[in-house]
Amino acid sequence: MKTSVHVSPQVIGFVKSLSPEPLGKLARALKALAENRGNVKNLEGKLAGYSRLRVSGHRVLFREVFRSGGRRIDCVFAEKRSIVYDLFVQLTAEELGQ
Repeated sequence: MKTSVHVSPQVIGFVKSLSPEPLGKLARALKALAENRGNVKNLEGKLAGYSRLRVSGHRVLFREVFRSGGRRIDCVFAEKRSIVYDLFVQLTAEELGQ
């Protein structure tokens, strides 16, 4: 099954804002997702349906979509570990008008 990784503009902007070392680590980890590599965990509660990729002190939140013989990983949000989950819940609630 072919896997493709799609990265949102927010994730791209966050990664580009980092210094060279963490930028490189995150870029390599995002590419490795297509090969089922990385420190990945399925999330629960308000974030059920999403998974996270852990790269040092940073997290990338993503969803997997399966379609006709392929898998697509949509990386939707990235931030520092200390704020990523609360901020993402807040942003998604605002988008849904809650």
